[in-house]
Amino acid sequence: MLQPIRITNKAAQEIKYIMAHKNIPQGYGLRVLVQGGGGCGGAKFRLGFDKLKEGDMQYITEDIPVYYEKKQLMYLMGLEIDFEERTDARGFVFNAIPHQ
Repeated sequence: MLQPIRITNKAAQEIKYIMAHKNIPQGYGLRVLVQGGGGCGGAKFRLGFDKLKEGDMQYITEDIPVYYEKKQLMYLMGLEIDFEERTDARGFVFNAIPHQ
């Protein structure tokens, strides 16, 4: 199964923690959304938790179900989701990983 998005171990731990402790309903998975895409601003990425919808693509990585819209695949290929904790902020970050 195609896995266009890589999730680091640190991000996977945080996602699993959220799913277990923040009242995410059973049967929901991690949804990766693309906003924008064209033009100068480029694509912006968001994460959320959602049910699988008709027309979605899905796969499982790090025991996390990941959902995305098929039409957004070209923006998601080579994307890495990481989690960073700094003195001034903490949160998920999106990195482009080079093609091998």
